Amino acid sequence: MNKTAIYPGTFDPITFGHIDVIKKSLKLFDKIVVGVSDESNKNYLFTSEERIEIVNKALFKDLKLNKKKIKVVSFGSLTTDLCKKYKSNIILRGLRAVSDFEYEFQLAGMNRKLNHNIETIFLMSDVENQIISSRLVKDIVKLKGNIRKFTTKSTIKSLKEKYE
Repeated sequence: MNKTAIYPGTFDPITFGHIDVIKKSLKLFDKIVVGVSDESNKNYLFTSEERIEIVNKALFKDLKLNKKKIKVVSFGSLTTDLCKKYKSNIILRGLRAVSDFEYEFQLAGMNRKLNHNIETIFLMSDVENQIISSRLVKDIVKLKGNIRKFTTKSTIKSLKEKYE
């Protein structure tokens, strides 16, 4: 049986921390659906379409990951509904630090209440990527800093174009 996992997030923009979680999850699951949130009450730097394009370029152009094992989609529904759509009972979440855990624990509990068949699996990125957040990457690029250690070449290009 093929096992699919859902990895939801804003990916505004995608970072090496996100990519670590995706690479690790590919060792555990047959297919990963990267769900790019289209939640309208958030203040995104990039539109949903731009974020999907950035994620696709980072994963498939820059890193040459297997397109057959990863699907990048936009969603504006509950994550549990996304799971239902792709016949998955696994939600992947990345943890950077202990401070992430309380929010993620609460979110996992709510998802479980919405659908008791859903399990949330937490994966940690490698130590060198645990400090990376999309917000900090945006702050650094806005101030003309070097973000080469935090994200892919095509993502850097998209960020620089946005801030020029």
